[in-house]
Amino acid sequence: MDETMNETARTPPFAPFEWLLSGRYLRARRKEGFISVIAGFSFLGIMLGVATLIIVMAVMNGFRKELLDKILGLNGHLLVQPLESPLTDWKDVAERVSLVDGIRLAAPVVDGQALASSAFNAAGVLVRGMRSADLNNLTSIAKNIKQGTMEGFDEGQGVIIGRRLADQLSLHAGDTITLVAPKGAVTPMGTTPRIKPYKVAAVFEIGMSEYDASFVFMPLPESQAYFNRKDDVTAIEVFTSNPDRIDAFRKSVTEAAGRPVFLVDWRQRNSTFFNALQVERNVMFLILTMIVLVAALNIVSGLIMLVKDKGQDIAILRTMGASQGSIMRIFLITGAAIGVVGTLTGFFVGMLICLNIESIRQFLSWMTNTELFSPELYFLSRLPAEIDFGETTAVVIMALTLSFLATLYPSWRAARLDPVDALRYE
Repeated sequence: MDETMNETARTPPFAPFEWLLSGRYLRARRKEGFISVIAGFSFLGIMLGVATLIIVMAVMNGFRKELLDKILGLNGHLLVQPLESPLTDWKDVAERVSLVDGIRLAAPVVDGQALASSAFNAAGVLVRGMRSADLNNLTSIAKNIKQGTMEGFDEGQGVIIGRRLADQLSLHAGDTITLVAPKGAVTPMGTTPRIKPYKVAAVFEIGMSEYDASFVFMPLPESQAYFNRKDDVTAIEVFTSNPDRIDAFRKSVTEAAGRPVFLVDWRQRNSTFFNALQVERNVMFLILTMIVLVAALNIVSGLIMLVKDKGQDIAILRTMGASQGSIMRIFLITGAAIGVVGTLTGFFVGMLICLNIESIRQFLSWMTNTELFSPELYFLSRLPAEIDFGETTAVVIMALTLSFLATLYPSWRAARLDPVDALRYE
């Protein structure tokens, strides 16, 4: 007996026979098929849970990044608005602000609402007056011209409209669009609407349906005349080198302005939208984590049934000299193998889908003959996926941890099994 105990004590952890038995228990025979089915469902649950978590988090990150790029590509990171008096000194203010370190562009703008119409349809639009040089520095517009050209934008009476607006009004570059502003000339009979036709110089498409369907860009001098602004502008849109450091720029821009101004940054202008995205992202993470947790509980139930079924085998192993630690490690390896393989498979499936998600969406749309990702509902014209490797690593570690914890109790029960009782009642 002493020799057996000494031999047991010298058995190294995770010895080859422990791996051999664990592999044998994972390959259940026909009469043990039910246990094998539970293990299979546990594997599928963990795989699908990890893959779904990775895909959903990547899509949510992609949504935020794409929307942030689109919104900040057209609207400034800081909006400089006048206080006390109109912004008639906008040229000097814009020049001083543009010299601040880290400021890419300070663009004076005139914003106003109008009704755009053609011979076929009409739609409400936001007219934005900008200088040609500033518009050329907006890469979201300058690099996404689909029809026409921006050359001579300041010289003529042309305007630049979004692709969806052009489709809605059945217009192309070179056609005429009519803009109707509610406040026009003042006459003895009152203020009359201002109606003026413009040539469509170019058509842009940035990929965000709300902007492509509502923005009309007009030369700054023309917009000042059209909206009855003598020599002032609505505001100055300031674009920085790093929108996440916007707080560091506020003081510098205020000092550079050299006059009373009111600053609004991109977080304040879009706070409700991005807060809603963040809440939705957190809730989705918690909900989908439940899938992995349920799969881990399946491992618990499967291992408990396996321990009950293998009670006689455990008793024989114990009488042959296997220690409680060896028995526990055998079942730990069995349960952990399901979790590790399921997690790694889910990781590769999730990454594969994320890298090809737009192609998959187009294929499913073609198969079902429906539009699965309508730009009118989701703002973007394509399904984005941005993989955050830190977040993905956290998902994998969480799944592995849950899988390992799920094996502890059944393994402990197997190790505590009394070999005498197990042989007596078999």
